[in-house]
Amino acid sequence: MGRPGDYGLLAALAFAAFMTCLDNTVVNVALPLVQQDLGLDLADLEWVAAAYPLTFAALLLTGGRSADVWGRRPTLLTGLVVFTSASLLCGLARTGGQLITCRGLQGIGAALVIPASLAVLTRDLGPKARAAGVATWMGALAAALALGPVIGGVISQHWGWSWIFVINVPFGALALVAVARAVPGGTAPGLLPDGAAVPAAGGRPARHWAGRFDPVGVALSCLAAGGCAYGLIEGPRLGFVSPVIMWAFAGSLGAFALFVIRQRTAGTPMVDLSLFRDRVFSGGVAAQVLWGLGVNGVFFFTTLFLQRGLGLSPTQAGLAFTPVAAFLILATPLTGLLVRRFGAHRTTAGGLLTVAAGLLLLSRSGDGARLLDLMPGLIAIGAGSAVTVPLTARTLDTATDTSSGVVSGVVSAARELSALLGIALVGAVVARRQGAAVRGGMDPGAAFLEGYQAGLMVAAALVAIGAVVAGLALRPSHAPSP
Repeated sequence: MGRPGDYGLLAALAFAAFMTCLDNTVVNVALPLVQQDLGLDLADLEWVAAAYPLTFAALLLTGGRSADVWGRRPTLLTGLVVFTSASLLCGLARTGGQLITCRGLQGIGAALVIPASLAVLTRDLGPKARAAGVATWMGALAAALALGPVIGGVISQHWGWSWIFVINVPFGALALVAVARAVPGGTAPGLLPDGAAVPAAGGRPARHWAGRFDPVGVALSCLAAGGCAYGLIEGPRLGFVSPVIMWAFAGSLGAFALFVIRQRTAGTPMVDLSLFRDRVFSGGVAAQVLWGLGVNGVFFFTTLFLQRGLGLSPTQAGLAFTPVAAFLILATPLTGLLVRRFGAHRTTAGGLLTVAAGLLLLSRSGDGARLLDLMPGLIAIGAGSAVTVPLTARTLDTATDTSSGVVSGVVSAARELSALLGIALVGAVVARRQGAAVRGGMDPGAAFLEGYQAGLMVAAALVAIGAVVAGLALRPSHAPSP
């Protein structure tokens, strides 16, 4: 048993994480209805899905820094207020531009919630509850990823697509109350009670918490993520060799290079780049990005395939993802046994290879496929994803008391950036192959299927590479015998 209050605190954190991460996938099944209602094309539709992970990923490092400097509790509460308010605005949106903008605001709120909740989990839970806490928190994220299509399908078909956002308002209010009651207050780790100077990264003092943020770094990270997303999403429409797209990619690469330079020279950097010298941390982050690139892009286009290709209703399309959720839940208790038997590195690598195999099974779905034909692939994706939990747990274990927020922010940013780029990258493959097939005389439905299959194969390759990276990164160090 943990300390009194540990499990109430954990429930509040898991609830907040579930709510914010649900919005990564809850919108996917409703996209055909959104497209019809607001008159959007495919690129606009991708922006509706991508705006949330874009701001989420770009500002997660700032959210992690805020948790370390401003305090975990105020960061978490502020994030919930922003997220809940933006959800209401999404439900009231009547144009594509309004919806995309409000989705971006949701991402800002989530960028504060996730790293702050992770920091609370790793720093404020008792030792006995912490291991169970990480597993429960990751389970909440996995359940949100899997249940999003189910919830989104039922709500959008029977109530309308706007309600998938409005429903967040009462739940956001409950999360605010739960967090306010359960999360302890106190002085932020980066501040002294009397406001005295606190040593910042690199040994330079910072006299006020505002001086310990890096607005230049924030701007550069946003430009890097946004430019890359713009190039991938708009590339099929404008042409990947068009001047606009070439400049977008060049600007993204330049902004990223300047961001790295800034983090090396700034007195108060957003990220301590020395963290990446740790094999477990750097490899764990890279493997999570590769997993997310594959799975998130596939979820987006599978919902379109289920409705356009198989003729399913939004509810039926959402329920088609039930095996993913079910096997996530069923396989999670086995993870600990597998780690003890085979080690974290083999367990995680095996899970990622299982996900890759599931993606390849989905790619075999051809014209005239039935829903039953998709089940083996979806089951493999769910079961394989469940046993990748040690990847995140081991990466988070590299955090110290003063870096828990930043480490949480980097881990979360990697996951969300992969969601954004997964939609954009797999979307670019789908759109390019689909366009070539249409120009070759194929009808639009068959052309979309060909593009979807190509996207699945690319996704499977990315996840398989992630398995190799995880296996190498998490392998135990061989300490010399005493």
